[in-house]
This record gives sequence, structure tokens and C-alpha cells, in this order.
Amino acid sequence: MLHWLLKQLGKLTSRNKLTILIYHQVVDQKDPMRMPEPDTSEFDWQMKLIARNFNPISLPEAVKLLKQKRLPANSVCVTFDDGYINNLTVAQPILQRYKIPATVYIATGFSDGRNMWNDRLIDLIGQQNITEFNLSAIDLPPQAVDDSVSRAQLAYQLIPHIKYLPYSQRITTIDQLYKDNNAEELPRKMMSPEQIYNLSKLGVDIGAHTVDHPILAVEDEGTQKSQITQSKKALESLLGKQIIGFAYPNGKRSTDYDDAAVALAKNAGFEYAVSTEWGVSTPTTDPHQLRRFTPWDKTPFKFHLRLILKILGK
Repeated sequence: MLHWLLKQLGKLTSRNKLTILIYHQVVDQKDPMRMPEPDTSEFDWQMKLIARNFNPISLPEAVKLLKQKRLPANSVCVTFDDGYINNLTVAQPILQRYKIPATVYIATGFSDGRNMWNDRLIDLIGQQNITEFNLSAIDLPPQAVDDSVSRAQLAYQLIPHIKYLPYSQRITTIDQLYKDNNAEELPRKMMSPEQIYNLSKLGVDIGAHTVDHPILAVEDEGTQKSQITQSKKALESLLGKQIIGFAYPNGKRSTDYDDAAVALAKNAGFEYAVSTEWGVSTPTTDPHQLRRFTPWDKTPFKFHLRLILKILGK
């Protein structure tokens, strides 16, 4: 009954209001180093709830209908950032089960087998054979850990020390941390070109997410242009079709991207772009700065309520 009431409230209040959800990974089972990421069972009930109570729609179609002021009530789009293998192997079968369209934004540089810098950092701190970490590469004293909680806390405390470095410096910093701690690289987490192609063939919309996932606002305009345009070209060459959607890395206005990046995305030929500014989008929202959010709630009722509250502007 509560879900039915929330669904009716959505019907009354959400016409021409687009809800876009952000995901990154769906893991087989909970990872103590990545607890916010949903596992299979959690993602399954979330998608089941969306299929029953909302209008799941592809993002390209939603953008077109929103512009025409014809977007149906309770419309929800599901998106994934970065291009993890488990988008194909874990998330896609669940999406297919409930007939939910999705868009996956690919940071194309990592399809060569490299893992992203943040995953490499989290993987480093998660290595059980290391109980004290040499952090001189980021000008911090050694830090000891004694359980999975302290490891996760340390990893997420260190991320801000590296995130806003130029992307090339982030790589060299992580390389040095691995060297200083005699750590081993973990297996690849990102999709290969073949896996990206297979995901597209299954009907999943593919968008661009730069080449190396830099914070665009800290890079010069030439680097921004190259990162945006080259990711589009690489995906179009791989898939043999036009790529019309783009996601700004990290995605906070001013902090992570600026007017220059918006103009570059438009000039590159993207029909729309998504940020991580929380909220819903309306016909007056800049189509190259669409809003998204992640509902972290762990029960179906709170998850459903969160979506309705966002529609209401809460």
C-alpha cells in the first residue's frame, strides 16, 4: 500500500521531471573496501521496484521527450559511470530481467587493461599482507591498519589528497605508492573493447566519459578538448555509431567542470551531458548539465521515498 501511494504521488507531481540515477559498480557480493556499491541482491530489488513503480526509459529518449515537454510521469533513467566489467556481467542480466534500459559512460583509456587510480588506491590499502603503509608519496606519515574498517577509512581519507591532481600526476603518485609499499596490482576491473562492444550489442546505450577520467576543471582547455573529443571518437570507431551522450568526470559544477567543458562537450557534437549535481531535470535544465543522484537507502521503502522526495525538490 505504501508503495502504491508513493507511485500515485509520483504520477501527480513528476510529469516533465526527469530522474537520472548514478551507479558505478554492481558487485557479486559485498566488498568491505567498497561498501556503498550495491551487490546483486540489492540491485535486483532496486530494479524490481523501479520496474513496478516507475517508467524506466532510455536516457536519449528521455532527453528528447523532456525537450518537447512530453516526458511521462515517474520517468527514471539508470546510468553507470566509468565502464566496469561488472556492468556487463552482473548488472546487465538484472536490467534485462526487468526490461530496464541503461546508459554506461566509458572512460576509454582504461579499456587497455589499466585500473582507475582510485581503484588502485583502494586495492592497495585493502592488501591484507600490508599492515602499515608508506605514504611519503603524498607527504603523509606512515599509517597502520588492523581490520577492514580501518583499511576502508584510510583509503577514503587518502582519495582527496590525490583526486584533484592533474591526471598524469595522479598516475605517477599511485605508481610510487605501489613501489614504496612493494604492492601487487590486482586484476583488471574495466571492460575491454570487446566487452564494451558486447554490452552495446545487448542494447545498452554507450556514452563517453573522457579518456583518462581527469578532473576537467584542473586541466588546461587543450587537454579538456582532447579528453572529451578523443573518447567520443574511440567509442564511435569501436561501435560504428554516433555517441551522443557525455558524463563529466566527478561531475560537480565549478569544482569538477566549468563553462569551458560545457562548451567543449557541445562543440564535440554531444546532444546532452550529465553532471552529478543532485536533483531532477526539467525542460528548463541545460541539456548539457543534466542532474543525477544516487539513492543510497538500503530498504525498498526509503529508496522509493527518496526518489519521490527528489521529484518534489526535497
